[in-house]
Amino acid sequence: MSGDDVERTPDGHHIVVDGRRWRATDTSIPEPLRAELVKELMRARRLVGSRGDAARPFVHDAKVALGERGEPWWEEPSEEGRRDRLAATVRALLRHRETSTICPSDAARVVGGEQWRDLMPVARDVARELHEQEVVEVQQGGTRVDDPRSARGPVRLAAGPALER
Repeated sequence: MSGDDVERTPDGHHIVVDGRRWRATDTSIPEPLRAELVKELMRARRLVGSRGDAARPFVHDAKVALGERGEPWWEEPSEEGRRDRLAATVRALLRHRETSTICPSDAARVVGGEQWRDLMPVARDVARELHEQEVVEVQQGGTRVDDPRSARGPVRLAAGPALER
């Protein structure tokens, strides 16, 4: 939720709905990526209605990516918290884009704000881990890269067979 009509706490870290505070979306997420993640969150919430608890991890991934769950986005994250948010962002964006690929920089931009470039080594490392788990497939030139550690230059991430949808 990031509409201008929503009441926020003075520090901007929470929104207030019916007197209850909820963590606000990370304000440093670029608008196009934020919009994609919000659409994925809405899709995942609808799936909870039809699939029940099986779809709750999709909601969780989208909320972690948006900064609404996990470590507070306004505080310096731990290494584990940063990696968890990057992985959740990759999964959420791939679910949203369905058959399209994403760039590791998309996840870095969501998590890192203006310092996203500093996160690229970590984002690529998280992508390698997800590749090993078959959650994503690392590609170059539209072709699967067997060992992402050997990849030089830009890579793309496609949904792997273990990415739950």
